[in-house]
Amino acid sequence: MKNTYLKLDPASRREFMLRTAKAALGVSVLSGLDNEAFGASVAPPAGVGGKAKAVIYLYMAGGMSHIDTFDPKTGETKGYKDPISTNAAGIQLGGYMPKMAKQADKITIVRSTTSKTGVHEDGTYVMHTGYDPRGTVMHPTMGSWAQHFKGRSHKTLPSSVVIGAGTANAGFFPPALAPVPITNAESGLQNSKSSLGQAAFNKRIALMNEFDTAFRDKFKSPEVRAYTEFYDETMNLLTSSDLDAFDLTKEDSATRQLYGNGFGQGCLLARRLVQAGVRFIEVRSGGWDMHNYIDEGMERTGTGMDNAFAALLSDLDRLGMLDSTMVVLGSEFGRTPNINENSGRDHYPKVFSTVFAGGGVKRGFVYGSSDKDGKEVADKQVTVQDFIATIGAAMGLPVAEVVMSPSGRPFTVGDRGKVAAEIFA
Repeated sequence: MKNTYLKLDPASRREFMLRTAKAALGVSVLSGLDNEAFGASVAPPAGVGGKAKAVIYLYMAGGMSHIDTFDPKTGETKGYKDPISTNAAGIQLGGYMPKMAKQADKITIVRSTTSKTGVHEDGTYVMHTGYDPRGTVMHPTMGSWAQHFKGRSHKTLPSSVVIGAGTANAGFFPPALAPVPITNAESGLQNSKSSLGQAAFNKRIALMNEFDTAFRDKFKSPEVRAYTEFYDETMNLLTSSDLDAFDLTKEDSATRQLYGNGFGQGCLLARRLVQAGVRFIEVRSGGWDMHNYIDEGMERTGTGMDNAFAALLSDLDRLGMLDSTMVVLGSEFGRTPNINENSGRDHYPKVFSTVFAGGGVKRGFVYGSSDKDGKEVADKQVTVQDFIATIGAAMGLPVAEVVMSPSGRPFTVGDRGKVAAEIFA
């Protein structure tokens, strides 16, 4: 009995204990333990979230300056450009964001996000998993969590995709739940067609299966099953008739120009993948580590983000997809409110901004605030764990449910973060 209990995976030990108690005693003797130790107290209120059938996560790698983008200031920490008004009453954006100023009535800005780390690698890890890095375990990212709870989002296409140099592993979940990596949006899914010809390709696959069958029959371990599932998923994808979803040449030139180059094409690909049935897509934008000459960096990288983000929101809204698709924008931390001696800003995790749009959140809304100089959280603090849990709640995931890793350790979506329920409409 003891060994069986310890090997429960991925089912929750909590659920096992509750069911056992109910069966044996007729009551749940673990109600107090359930709330205190396993995170039921952080479950979202009834009716909150669940409307986002898909999520597009726009990740600003390097540390996006909150003051120059979504939390502009007018005092001593003001950037090189003045804040600009938007089409949402009372909301201003940084001067580098004229196109997003016309889309502000579609977004919720969280100006009180905070993190404990100012290191790129660790900050990136926690902004994707909700957990600090640990040498003994890899934590899942949101696409893998969603597939674990909700199953596949499409018969042959992957349920999650990472566009750019993002993290493409499933953490402690089986490899079949890992996102599919797309290095370059315009190149699409590379090596998806065999150069051998279909007949020769099928013959090789059959031969490989013949060799593998004996091994799989002899060694029926979870690891072998996980490999087999991953292999099968890959073959289903390579033979899918839906691979056109990855082909941006199927879009007209006017739409491609609307999104712009690089990061913008990644956002366009994300929209196509959502249309095709992919549930979670990350699109990464680099170039935000602006220690030097931030004005030039914002003119280059900030303008590209402004154009692509605005195009994505406008396009999703035009197609009637925004209500069911959540777009999230985040970064590993903000940047120092005061400009340094190199005309740039340094790492600053104390307070920064994240953005939500669609998927059931309020439009033209600001949640939380920083102080007048953008140096401290002034109201309604949102931790990175809260940020991850809020995305999970938007997707309808049971963010308080405990899942056991293969090593027997308990985890939840967002490490028991609290859902920012007020951002939902």
